[in-house]
Amino acid sequence: MAEYLMPEKKQEIFAKYGKSNTDTGSPESQVALFSYRIAHLTEHLKNNKKDYATRRSLLKLVGKRRRVLDYLKSVDIERYRAIVKELGLRR
Repeated sequence: MAEYLMPEKKQEIFAKYGKSNTDTGSPESQVALFSYRIAHLTEHLKNNKKDYATRRSLLKLVGKRRRVLDYLKSVDIERYRAIVKELGLRR
């Protein structure tokens, strides 16, 4: 397991954005976790420009987050708007 993402950190993210700290399945908690990981990988790639394996996994994560957000948008637009605003995903 990666050092930057300890189980305690995951629980903290799930508690903040999900319904509880064990709520790993809600779209909001998944998007929050993906966003945290994306931010971490982005920082890594600023220092390691030629790390193409990490770049690929970053792009896969961005796609995953996009799909979950699209799902949330089609199911409940208000929850979608709330999580996008809370995480500051749109500019």
